[in-house]
Amino acid sequence: MTVHFIGAGPGAVPLLTVHLLVLGGTAEARRLAAVLAGTPGLRVTTSLAGRVAAPPVPESQVRIGGFGGVEGLCGWLRAHDVAAVVDATHPFAPRMTAHAAAATARLGVPLLVLRRRGWADRATPDWTWVGSLAEAAAVLPGLGSRAFLTTGRVDLAAFAHLHDLWFLARSVDPPTPPVPPHLHVLLDRGPFTVAGETALLREHRIDVLVTKDSGGDMTAAKLDAAAALDVPVVIQARPPLPPGVDAVPTVQDAARWVLALRAGAG
Repeated sequence: MTVHFIGAGPGAVPLLTVHLLVLGGTAEARRLAAVLAGTPGLRVTTSLAGRVAAPPVPESQVRIGGFGGVEGLCGWLRAHDVAAVVDATHPFAPRMTAHAAAATARLGVPLLVLRRRGWADRATPDWTWVGSLAEAAAVLPGLGSRAFLTTGRVDLAAFAHLHDLWFLARSVDPPTPPVPPHLHVLLDRGPFTVAGETALLREHRIDVLVTKDSGGDMTAAKLDAAAALDVPVVIQARPPLPPGVDAVPTVQDAARWVLALRAGAG
């Protein structure tokens, strides 16, 4: 926490500036930075992993790149006098969340996890829940032969051995090899519409959808399209949060937490 002074001389008034680190890369992280922008006594830094070539830039100071594990994150928090951390990374970024939990616990820095609600309430009898993409690949041949993969560009290796299936994969950037031999890549970024997703499934004759329980509204239209066309869904369940970590589902909840900390610091 940094102390600045308003005015000069013996009558100067101290103003505490709280430095907040937002672990970002999601739409929620960008919205949180926008909500908190300009808050007196609050400085926000958003950290991006740097895995996307042209990420949307939040309304805050931005750093890009990894920290170097728990030790590196601890050093960065100390060096930059961070008073609180909001982990608003993707629900399927468990390593970063685990590192954040370990580092903040070691230093006594408050941590809040911002996680959008998942899609469990949309589930139908045609959904098959799996614990990993390896498990998804194992059940896939029994469900269809033309699969739509929306699991991320770095996760296609789990399906690379399925030579008898055809795949449509969608990602923001080109996928990382190895990939399935019969693969068509669609580079696109949400939000998507039900009409657009329905047309896409029909155009490519998709008979099974493979995805993760990412949650939120930006990419949920594919689930409605699959339901309308009776396309079965294979969906990976979310990894659990580290024990004892507080989590909230909305940007408004996270903003209230940050502002309460700021008020307490003043």
